[in-house]
Amino acid sequence: MKSLACLFAIGILFVTLVTPGQSPAVQSSVASPPQTEEHLGNIKQLTFGGENAEAYFSAGGRKLIFQSTRDGRECDQIYTMNVDGSAVKMISNGTGRTTCSYFFPNLGRVLYSSTHLGGTACPQRPDFSKGYVWAIYPSYDIFIARPNGSQIQQLTKTPGYDAEATISTNGKKIVFTSMRDGDLDIYTMDANGRNVRRVTNELGYDGGPFFSPDGRQIVYRAHHPQTEKDKNDYQSLLKDNLIRPSTLELWVMNADGSNKRQITRNGKANFAPYFFPDGKRIIFSSNMDDPKGRDFDLYKINIDGSGLERITFNDTFDGFPMFSPNGKQIVFASNRNAKARGETNVFIADWVE
Repeated sequence: MKSLACLFAIGILFVTLVTPGQSPAVQSSVASPPQTEEHLGNIKQLTFGGENAEAYFSAGGRKLIFQSTRDGRECDQIYTMNVDGSAVKMISNGTGRTTCSYFFPNLGRVLYSSTHLGGTACPQRPDFSKGYVWAIYPSYDIFIARPNGSQIQQLTKTPGYDAEATISTNGKKIVFTSMRDGDLDIYTMDANGRNVRRVTNELGYDGGPFFSPDGRQIVYRAHHPQTEKDKNDYQSLLKDNLIRPSTLELWVMNADGSNKRQITRNGKANFAPYFFPDGKRIIFSSNMDDPKGRDFDLYKINIDGSGLERITFNDTFDGFPMFSPNGKQIVFASNRNAKARGETNVFIADWVE
């Protein structure tokens, strides 16, 4: 459906395809949790039909940028809309596959990843003969453009996958995932693409990074194979530009790559982490409470790994959460209210502490 990108947009397919993690769970949500979504008030659906995901607020909280497969297209393009769901407009060029869009703080530019320089058609979907895998398209590069989609500029030009990019709140730094050094690692660079710096170097996948509000920390998801069998499987798939997503844990590190610490330990697929406005907590999506691994819900956790709490109780998929700049609202993608199989929509809600 989608590629291995920003928050793994393909993660939506977890709902029907992902298998349970191989590792035994050692962490779960609170016992006998309430079945009401008490932290979410005034939930509103903003899109209706198609596959819509990774919606992120502008700095002023008035607009959203997101990726969507709609209007008869075979893969994602980038769109913007108002926070009430009005004024939907495609801003990518309509060719290739796109993902991981984000507003610069001053609203003068937007950021996204695209395969359009590698070909105008959608890249081929992964072959599931090797099990459930995600594609890492080498033709992905990172671009900036005007908010209306004009004046596209290419930021990354190295061979291989460059995607999953987001921006610090001051607009000075971009964090992203790249395979430029032979493994899937996290890098930072200036907003103009210069001064690229590698900040992870463990064998395995490190991705989906976001800066903390003060820009001093980065939260990300990771799969670091431990056994020789798992290492061989990971490296074999990587040669074919594939990755197996069954187990992803969340990590936090300083923005320079120091002081890495793991904050989830449940052996399941945890992804789409985003900092609370206070910088002390993380909201994310996980299948930790579904033995079959198909139901993803939103959770919150402190940056030291304590205080885990389940937020949503929808029986399908909830993911890609982001807080508004003032912390009063949250936007997320969900299969709730779907009218057709695979339909994913964008929702907005008031955040209730």
